[in-house]
Amino acid sequence: MKNNIIGFKLGVVIMSVFVIVLLFLGIVIDRMFSSFYYKEMQTETNELASHFTVMAESKDTTSEQMMRTFAEFSNVSIFNISRDRSVSFHSGLHNSDDRSFIHAADLERIFSGNSVSFLYKDPGGNRYFVTGQPIKAGQTISSALYVMSSTASMEQSIDSVRVILLLSGMGALVLALGITWIIARVLSRPLVQMQKATRKIAAGELETRLTISSNDEIGFLAAAINDLAIDLQRYRDTRQEFLANISHELRTPITYLQGYAKVVKGELYETDEEKNLYLDIIDQEAHRIQHLVDDLFELAKMEEGKIPLHLEDVDLKPIVEHAARKLELTAKEKGLSITVSYSGQAVEVRGDRKRMEQIVMNLLENAVRYTDEGEINVQLNSTPDAVLFIVEDTGIGIPEDELPYIFDRFYRVEKSRSRQYGGTGLGLSIVKKLIELLGGSIRITSTYGVGTRCEVRFPKHS
Repeated sequence: MKNNIIGFKLGVVIMSVFVIVLLFLGIVIDRMFSSFYYKEMQTETNELASHFTVMAESKDTTSEQMMRTFAEFSNVSIFNISRDRSVSFHSGLHNSDDRSFIHAADLERIFSGNSVSFLYKDPGGNRYFVTGQPIKAGQTISSALYVMSSTASMEQSIDSVRVILLLSGMGALVLALGITWIIARVLSRPLVQMQKATRKIAAGELETRLTISSNDEIGFLAAAINDLAIDLQRYRDTRQEFLANISHELRTPITYLQGYAKVVKGELYETDEEKNLYLDIIDQEAHRIQHLVDDLFELAKMEEGKIPLHLEDVDLKPIVEHAARKLELTAKEKGLSITVSYSGQAVEVRGDRKRMEQIVMNLLENAVRYTDEGEINVQLNSTPDAVLFIVEDTGIGIPEDELPYIFDRFYRVEKSRSRQYGGTGLGLSIVKKLIELLGGSIRITSTYGVGTRCEVRFPKHS
């Protein structure tokens, strides 16, 4: 995999940890074996010294010969040292003239009845374990017995162990290198896939999806990237649709304005009634354009957080009644009826009167627009802590899979019939933002083909 930097970094980290652990284990094992061999040799030297001491203390005339034979067999050197540091007996390969291992303090300890044991390095660089023990003659100590055992065979064994450890470590390092390479590739592969996917998404390929489904942080990140791509794709599609809708919504009234303005300007009418009809159409289409521009302007201000609010105590009852009366004629033309009911005591809520009128009017207009037959039921209910404004209709309804997106900017339900019902897809987005700015909440439930219920909740002013 080219330019797999994360894989390389993972590999370096894993190998570094492995090398550190391997070195630590190698040092520990080396120390363990060295300590074991040293203790074993020290114990063996002490035991030999004890045997030689017993032989030296016996009155047998053959004891010196037995000690020589035993020393040659055991591959050690023996020195029998008097108090004046003279050698009364020597056996073994070590030079009998060498006295450098004899220290006055050690002799003092031995002639005091104690043993000494130490590691000694002769002038030739050879290392020995030395044990000194007292030789008693009755109740007194007659001399000191030194036993010297070469560490050459022990060091050779330790070197062999170190070679085995080194070869094992090199083999383990090679094996670890292969395993690390595999692990690094496996761990980095989803990250590289996510990098490529995000680059494609950034380049506009919003259909890109990741197939990583692991139940860990990498899987969660992949799912988040997929969700982001879906949201961006939906935003792009709704924006494109919005632009198409805006183009249509503008083109139609502009065409009417141009056409009927040309008719009036050229006096291509027969009666004043016909002229007034054309002027009414021009006025209606101008208002239609103004409404569209107002929606766009409102949305722009909301996006920038520049919506001014004039808070006061507002009674929702007259606002709801006025909106119902205003839409009554439009509803009757479609064969619809609007009923308004109240429950609880009329109370005031803290809000912006103009914005609340806008919220109520927008929701009622939506209900009338998307209802072809039946009725629209409006309720204003007072609870101990809130005022509920509810609009229920028997209209076309909203598909369940589209409910989560109805408050998105530019989103429109029933795209295939959007020309029939009109609108720009901005109304509900504006309504939701206004309700939230006023401290309220909105919830919409719907059954496709049956109707829709919209519930707005405003907290009471305490």
